[in-house]
Amino acid sequence: MSHLRAGTFALTALLGVLTSLGPLSTDLYLPSLPAIAQHFAASSGHAQLTLSAYLVGYAIGLPLYGPLSDRRGRKSVLLFGLVLYGIANAISSLSPTLDVLIFSRAIQGLGAAGPIVIARAIVRDIYEGRRAAQELARMGSIMGLVPAIAPVLGAGLEEFFGWRANFICTALLAGGLVFLAQTKLPETLRARRTDPFGFKAVFGGFSDLITDWRFLPFGLLAAATYAGLFAFISGSSFIYQHHFGQTTFGFAITFVMMVTGYIVGTFLAQRLALRVEGRRLILVGSLLQAMGGVAMLVLVFLLRTSPLAMTVPMMLYSCGVGFTLPQSMAGAMMPFPDRAGAASSLLGIMQIGFASIVGAVVGAYIDHGPLVLAATVALFGICALAIYPMIRRPEAT
Repeated sequence: MSHLRAGTFALTALLGVLTSLGPLSTDLYLPSLPAIAQHFAASSGHAQLTLSAYLVGYAIGLPLYGPLSDRRGRKSVLLFGLVLYGIANAISSLSPTLDVLIFSRAIQGLGAAGPIVIARAIVRDIYEGRRAAQELARMGSIMGLVPAIAPVLGAGLEEFFGWRANFICTALLAGGLVFLAQTKLPETLRARRTDPFGFKAVFGGFSDLITDWRFLPFGLLAAATYAGLFAFISGSSFIYQHHFGQTTFGFAITFVMMVTGYIVGTFLAQRLALRVEGRRLILVGSLLQAMGGVAMLVLVFLLRTSPLAMTVPMMLYSCGVGFTLPQSMAGAMMPFPDRAGAASSLLGIMQIGFASIVGAVVGAYIDHGPLVLAATVALFGICALAIYPMIRRPEAT
């Protein structure tokens, strides 16, 4: 079979699906979180640990895949992550206790870290400058379709087959992606690093990146942006179903509305990426995030019983994410062509590591009501806007 060529929609679609394993692993089973808590007679906070555990595993895997793929090649390391992800999903579908489910979710995260890190590194291998940012935005648009579909699909699977069916579906998807990656994906790494893979190779390279002003502002922006988004992802199912009294399907539709904002943002960003300077797109996105977060806090305080008070502002915040994330990822990776894998890994660590902490804190206090969630989203929307002036510095360009 012939390999997919650079610049084709087929390659973009495959890379987009690979990066979508992250949101799929959370959004597909989100409507089932209350049912999982009920099944295991657990508290909301305990059940929410299945989400935080996934992110912990994800954060552990992130520093390994990028530097390893810089040395062993993108394809073999990607296949390892996909196989591990598929096996862990199969275990999740058979979990006899909540603790087993939490553990298997951590292994899922460990496996899923590979595809997103390596997909971004492949983009850096193939494309340059604004074209890379455009490609990341296109992948983001494809990735955005997954969380638009996943909650509705997950709600349907739970309704007719139970919550375990969610994990059976993701295990089967992993098998299909292994086949496509093996037969269709080319090896894009042109020159492999020859220094040995070890602790120094992984974390020594990270220390150089984290102190480099060409990388750091973009990494901080990506972390703040994703923290606000993940706070909503981790806490919204409990708020909408328990506080606002929505059904599982009602929550799924609400979640789709939020994702629609993200899809609109990524669509507009990729259309503008070749004509508008990346920092200007980041400014637009940061403003939308700050406005959405503050509006949510104000409206939730005034209209505590209305789900629209949270949903509409979150659509605005998500639209901003569609502008900000692709540009911040491209900006962080472009100066480092020989360390694209390591830069992609560190970006993921900053995003997911911080988001997992935020998710655990939100989970611990989510039973206090929607103001907790609204205040968290507002905080990180303002943080994203506050980070923007650092990106305007000459060293960061």
